[in-house]
Amino acid sequence: MLPRLVPRQPLRLFRWQAACAQGASVQRRTWASRIPRLLGPWGPVGNSPPVCRRSSSTPAGSPEVALTQERYPVKRLPFSTPSEADLAAFERIIPGRVVTDTEVLAASNVDWLRTVRGCSRVLLRPRTSEEVAHILRYCHERNLAVNPQGGNTGMVGGSVPVFDEIILSTALMNQVISFHSVSGTLVCQAGCILEELSQYVEARGFVMPLDLGAKGSCHIGGNVATNAGGLRFLRYGSLHGTVLGLEVVLADGTVLNCLSALRKDNTGYDLKQLFIGSEGTLGVITAVSIQCPPKPRAVNVAFLEAARLLCPQPCSPCSRSLHLLHPCRALGGFFRSGSVHPCSLQLWSVWPRPPRPAPCPAMTPPPVPGRAEQALCPLRTRSLATAGCLHASPLGPKTPSAAQGCPGFAEVLQTFSTCKGLLGEILSAYEFMDAECMWLVRHHLHLTSPVQESPFYVLIETSGSRAEHDAEKLNDFLEQALRSGLVTDGTVATDQMKLKALWALRERISEALSWDGYVYKYDLSLPTDTLYDLVTDLRARLGSQAKHVVGYGHLGDGNLHLNVTSEAFSRSLLDALEPYVYEWTAGHRGSVSAEHGLGFKKKDALHYSKPPAALRLMQQLKALLDPKGILNPYKTLPAQA
Repeated sequence: MLPRLVPRQPLRLFRWQAACAQGASVQRRTWASRIPRLLGPWGPVGNSPPVCRRSSSTPAGSPEVALTQERYPVKRLPFSTPSEADLAAFERIIPGRVVTDTEVLAASNVDWLRTVRGCSRVLLRPRTSEEVAHILRYCHERNLAVNPQGGNTGMVGGSVPVFDEIILSTALMNQVISFHSVSGTLVCQAGCILEELSQYVEARGFVMPLDLGAKGSCHIGGNVATNAGGLRFLRYGSLHGTVLGLEVVLADGTVLNCLSALRKDNTGYDLKQLFIGSEGTLGVITAVSIQCPPKPRAVNVAFLEAARLLCPQPCSPCSRSLHLLHPCRALGGFFRSGSVHPCSLQLWSVWPRPPRPAPCPAMTPPPVPGRAEQALCPLRTRSLATAGCLHASPLGPKTPSAAQGCPGFAEVLQTFSTCKGLLGEILSAYEFMDAECMWLVRHHLHLTSPVQESPFYVLIETSGSRAEHDAEKLNDFLEQALRSGLVTDGTVATDQMKLKALWALRERISEALSWDGYVYKYDLSLPTDTLYDLVTDLRARLGSQAKHVVGYGHLGDGNLHLNVTSEAFSRSLLDALEPYVYEWTAGHRGSVSAEHGLGFKKKDALHYSKPPAALRLMQQLKALLDPKGILNPYKTLPAQA
């Protein structure tokens, strides 16, 4: 991860008012190019090639993003305005890395959702914490507001300016400082991209404790600054537990070096916790020390196409009995040793397929829309795993990932309870999504669902150290879930490409939503038994005002991602959503932000989740560490703070 070379920019101020009026038309690469297309039994399905897409909540050619100061009732605080003398001073501190080009700045002024836009005319790209300290010391003396920015993948407008704050980018602070191969302790600069860190530690037998859909763009410093949760929260917990130390530059340029690599340090206040989740309002994180768990070493994996598995062999009448084996199952012992399932050979190599006898009536599920010509395998007896045949993968260690269709949300909750009880320590993720989410990824991204249509879908991931042990536990869980009626259809993938394809259905929901129109996003923490009730309530409340109301998220840690789309921004729709969503959440003892933070959009909702005494203490901490309020102003704390 070498520093990226940045061309030297001319030190002149542009007529920025004109540039702002023209808007910010930019082309930005989305996460789509990093995730493979979903694979069917005969190869790629759908039409989703790796392309450079416009990061937009509306299709290309739509009106540009309105300025934040025009859309929201916010007033500029009395900060100084950057001058030619300021640019010259910054050029002395970081020669050749002071950016004033309007095209480059356009991308950094707009959030990736394209819902808020600032008017900054200066972007700084330091490489070291010392350079950051010099910059902040100068800005503190000149009373210049600063907007720290990492990968700019935030959901709440916290990473872009509101007015003309100076953008301080960590993009060039992308070096790994050290890695301990025994303890798994990684120390790196704040601008390292999460996916690149994952590749770095996985090559050394470890994994990052954090995984996000935006991993191809987000920076580890931004992850820590927002206390990002992500897809591995259920297994490894929050960054408050996995971050061992931080290096932070305060508003006046003081470098706070708490970059400890110790797991136990009980000396005084744990200062790093102040900055985890502070969203750049208390200090700029420049380096991170984080604990990486060992990479799972499971080698026995299950591949399932339950109820959808096509079996070319006719079934004998006796195979309908739970006590007698289907011909495929009779050879199960051989498949565990690594041989190829005869059904799989014909499934993957024969097309078109010859006609087959009708399946067992008692075992036949409802037909799959658009696939009536496909005969469904009648093998829905005692074990799902034997339908796909457990075997040792010749491709090395893999992590099983199962996607399933559940009849209703009550079944989703019951499936989770069963899952926790039977999978225990190997359960690493439990995600859910509703039918509208699946429709969106199919319609906008052309991904294909591997299971039948269902009101809800669940994605389960397990990871462990022994494949045979994990496969047996996963098989027991799936068998019980099917037998009890909690699951109606499912598939299990272990091949890396197919595993990523299943995860793409979940990770790319946010991208699909951005193509559906203007998106109103809510990241809520709620008791699991009432997690989906708000989605149902909002559909009834909004009616035709909303284009789509969808719910998905991390059920394992009670995190609902509630999203509402419309053709364009609507003040009346926003008024119908807020404060109703926050009041509903507070009334059910939830939190208005589970993992996205508060940023600019949610800062005035903080009182729904924190008492007045807590708000006062937060304001006092802000005043102590940033008395002039130059760090990421208009964010996190309510406007009156």
